[in-house]
Amino acid sequence: MQHYYLFILMCILLIILPGPDTAMTTKNTLSVGRSGGMKTLFGTCCALMIHTFAAVIGLSAIIVKSALLFSVFKYAGAIYLTYIGFKTLWSLKNTGADAGAEAGTESKYGQKSCFRQGFLTNLLNPKVAVFFLTFLPQFVDRGSDTFVPFLVMGITYTALTVIWFILFIYLINQISTFMKKPSTQKVVQGLTGITLLGFGLKLAFEKAQS
Repeated sequence: MQHYYLFILMCILLIILPGPDTAMTTKNTLSVGRSGGMKTLFGTCCALMIHTFAAVIGLSAIIVKSALLFSVFKYAGAIYLTYIGFKTLWSLKNTGADAGAEAGTESKYGQKSCFRQGFLTNLLNPKVAVFFLTFLPQFVDRGSDTFVPFLVMGITYTALTVIWFILFIYLINQISTFMKKPSTQKVVQGLTGITLLGFGLKLAFEKAQS
């Protein structure tokens, strides 16, 4: 492995860029609370480790090179993100007068799906597989064995993801009083829903060679 510190810097820059994982974590932290955000993060990290091991054994390379498999993952991820986006926008009608009445139900049942949402959002995003197979090799010596370096870099990326999102969840939770005001939450939910829809549509029209 070479330029490990440069790899860490690049990972940090990539992780803090808003994406589907950030949108999902934001949504669940606001709707369920800090525990919802942490469960979403745990789901995301489990998916990242699957991507890591897939890259290590070469499965990601097969997915990237196979137009059919890439399309299966792409459209499954697009449909899921679009569904969550629509669901978030639909929930706007309950924000406000009925929000208090439904808060208990959301808290009770929402946490059960937070892990699943974080897990599926990341796992069904083929661009993560593409990232692992195009980004990681740049930091491995040509012709050397990739098993250990890929594993170390995948774990590093996951660990940095955990650190960033814990800070992000803490920040969102600290300003939750302001963020949970009906007027604020309508804006946030609307933006989150539109963002998820946007990512879903973008993923659906993503070309296989990307």
